[in-house]
Amino acid sequence: MNKELIEELKEKLEQEKNSLTKELEKFAKKDDEPKGDWETKYPNRENGSMEEEADELQEYDNSLSVEHSLELKLKDVNSALEKIDNGKYGVCENCGKEIGEQRLKACPEAKTCLKCNEK
Repeated sequence: MNKELIEELKEKLEQEKNSLTKELEKFAKKDDEPKGDWETKYPNRENGSMEEEADELQEYDNSLSVEHSLELKLKDVNSALEKIDNGKYGVCENCGKEIGEQRLKACPEAKTCLKCNEK
C-alpha cells in the first residue's frame, strides 16, 4: 500500500476519532480502567416526580447502548491508528492478506478483508 494512501486514511481515522470522542463527551466521561473505556453519566436531577425519574432512567438506558456502540467504534479506530504506527495496517487479521484499497477507503478501521468479512 502506498504511503500517500496510508496518510489519507490516517487523516480520515483521526477525524473519526475526534468526532467519536466529541459525541461520547456529550453524555459520558472517560474512564481509564480499563483503558479506552467510557462511562455514561447518570442524569442527576433531584426532586423530580416519579414520571421524570422514569424518563431519566429511560434516557440513561438509551445512552448506555449508544455509548457502547460509539466506544466499540472508537476502539476499532484507535486500533487502526496503532497499526499504522506499527507498520501493520491494511492486513487482514484472519487470513493475513492485504485488505483491499476500496474496502479501506470505505471503512478505514476494517480489521478483515472483504472475503473474511463475509464468512
